[in-house]
Amino acid sequence: MMKIIGVSLLLFGSVIALSVGIDLFQGTKVLQALYNALSPFRVMEVAELFVLFSLLFFFFAESLYLVLKKRQQKQ
Repeated sequence: MMKIIGVSLLLFGSVIALSVGIDLFQGTKVLQALYNALSPFRVMEVAELFVLFSLLFFFFAESLYLVLKKRQQKQ
């Protein structure tokens, strides 16, 4: 499960770095490039934010459940 989280974070970081790199190549400043990369999260409606956080919650809750289940089986 930690591999999935690690790979997901690695992919997220790579995509953000690619986006910032393209913006820098086009001549924008670093802060503006970072703002452009993270701006989709700033314009979300309440319903979209609810869905995003719900999916994140379920992902981490399932991960925690599987870790606790695996620990319980070892005992």
